Amino acid sequence: MASMASAAVPTFEQVRAAHRPSERLLLDRDGEVLQRIRIDDKVRQGAWVELDAISPALIDAVLASEDQRFFEHGGVDLRAAGAALITNLRAGAIVRGGSSITMQVAALLDPSLARQSGGRSLDQKLAQAQAGWALEARWTKAQILETYLNGIFYRGELKGIAAASEGLFSKAPHGLDRNESALLAALIRAPQAPRAVIERRACELLIRMSGRPDATPGNECGALAFLLDRFGSIGRLRDDRESIAPHLGKYVPVGAGRSSLVRDIQIAAREAIARHLPQLSRRNAHDAAVVVLDNATGEVLAYVGSSGRLSEAGEVDAARAPRQAGSTLKPFIYGLGIDRRLFTAATLLDDSPFSVDVGGGAYTPQNYAHEYVGPVSVRTALASSLNVPAIRALTLVGVDATHALLKRADLGTLHEDPDHYGFSLALGSADVTLLDLTNAYRAFAQGGVVSALRFTPLRSAAQKVASTRILSPGSAWIVADMLADRGARYVTFGFDNPLALSHWSAVKTGTSKDMRDNWAIGFNARVTVGVWVGNASGASMHGVSGISGAGPIWADVMEAAAARWGAGPAPLPPATLVRRMISLRNGDGGLEPRRGEWFLRGTEPMGDAVAARDTPEVGARITSPTDGAIIALDPDIAMAHQFVPLTSGDDAVASCWQVNEESLGCGNGAQRWHPQPGTFIVRLLDAAGHEHDRVNLVVRGNANR
Repeated sequence: MASMASAAVPTFEQVRAAHRPSERLLLDRDGEVLQRIRIDDKVRQGAWVELDAISPALIDAVLASEDQRFFEHGGVDLRAAGAALITNLRAGAIVRGGSSITMQVAALLDPSLARQSGGRSLDQKLAQAQAGWALEARWTKAQILETYLNGIFYRGELKGIAAASEGLFSKAPHGLDRNESALLAALIRAPQAPRAVIERRACELLIRMSGRPDATPGNECGALAFLLDRFGSIGRLRDDRESIAPHLGKYVPVGAGRSSLVRDIQIAAREAIARHLPQLSRRNAHDAAVVVLDNATGEVLAYVGSSGRLSEAGEVDAARAPRQAGSTLKPFIYGLGIDRRLFTAATLLDDSPFSVDVGGGAYTPQNYAHEYVGPVSVRTALASSLNVPAIRALTLVGVDATHALLKRADLGTLHEDPDHYGFSLALGSADVTLLDLTNAYRAFAQGGVVSALRFTPLRSAAQKVASTRILSPGSAWIVADMLADRGARYVTFGFDNPLALSHWSAVKTGTSKDMRDNWAIGFNARVTVGVWVGNASGASMHGVSGISGAGPIWADVMEAAAARWGAGPAPLPPATLVRRMISLRNGDGGLEPRRGEWFLRGTEPMGDAVAARDTPEVGARITSPTDGAIIALDPDIAMAHQFVPLTSGDDAVASCWQVNEESLGCGNGAQRWHPQPGTFIVRLLDAAGHEHDRVNLVVRGNANR
């Protein structure tokens, strides 16, 4: 027959090369399996298994069942074919096949030789025999047997020995014992046969293979029932062990070989969620996501998109879902302000109630604890995540400039223009994704530059990564230093909190409106870790904040990463920074402990700086504004309604005011001065024109209304 003549016989190498597993394996950077992704819904087929990697027990069982003289005939076992013919004639139906293993392989390779529902016709049988002889002339016996074991169906959708061994017994083919091998061999003739038929055929095979005249089902087949009871159930356990990155597949290109992930860090992230999230379920928090990034390269080292079985929406990839950022955008505001020399880490911002006119009404920000601490340094305001100072900082920096910075940081979900967000941008009204936000935080760990994420490893350690600068090295370092300052964190979080790790690290938490989302994003010298906790449905949590929800998960993952790679020391300050001792005081005494503070060169105070002046309880001194204050003009408020109060400690001695060379007159009580952009010296005079005190001010903004 011309179906598979000698000239048309494919080579063994061609057949093996055409073999395609039904699952795509996602590997970590070391070649360990992370996830199995089904790519063929018709069959379940594993990788090609070489004959040397298949249990000898299985080979013996298959030969005993299917082709006892396989190594003796030349492709067609005439004796077996004749016996099958006699048996079928006596039965009046086809009850026994006579095809050798070689003939069955020929049918696998040539669809025209496949068995039909009514059996093969005589012409098909002759063509199959001819194809078997042609195959034996080109292939070795080992190649034929290897192809057979990898190409036949064993049960249901299980095709090939790799899928059958794993799916039915959760074993690699080399580990199959004689009982498991007998069951697999019994399946070949009728893969869908009932249990009783499979058990009977396997038992008969074991007795025949034993070669002992006294062999009986009682002493040869006792284990078969136990194995059949567990048929296929343990195979799913292996799938669980190799299903630890279910959301990763769409980001790793087919054919990429290995992903950038690290399996043990991926497992550590999953375990951290599993350890802490059940405790939060009582507070209506059911979902979480974790991302771990390499600081230097942007490689994704762990990617857990959901809490899996702990969630009712485990298939939702929360690492890519836009959610409100909460306080996690504050470091970018402060970093930009320091970079533009609008303030320093020592600048005092007033944490007290105030309202901002936003056109449609008054916007009144509040701190998380609904308490205010008065004058507070930028360092303490950021580390303790105080809301009111952040709004005041944003009025200095500007919403437009901050929005532009966040866009340069690749926060791709800021789709609206700056006016849409307004001053609430400081409190995280914008939607971000965990993946984008974590990547943006790498800028603070990497000297102010960001680069694209990578889900595949770099080709070599010397490969350069394209990056974009969003902050200067000095301002990025100062922000990182503030986020790592446990003392400055004390105001809101106290000293005993999950954010204090065993090594140097910097971190920022955040909680969105109505407690729908909470975050912990931070880094050490090696990695940046982002955690989100909330509900995929958008439902509010009950009393869960970043410090109690995402924080403990973040800490566990950070410690796991440090255990693997080492934490590394705190980064050294850039040469563009200088350190000065400062004292923060007012008339009531010390505001914050005396400390060394870092400044961009040129913004540092001279000598032992006093950021807020001592003001005696009585005396002709200026009590408001403070020396060195930076005043921001609000673009949303008409200039006629913006003023700075000028107050004296003793109106009876001195109550006359002068701003630069302009006299504002004299009078008891506070005077109102309408500011304009520029640098000013405010003088307090007595009635005779003698100066008693002076302060320096800077006014920033646009006076266009």
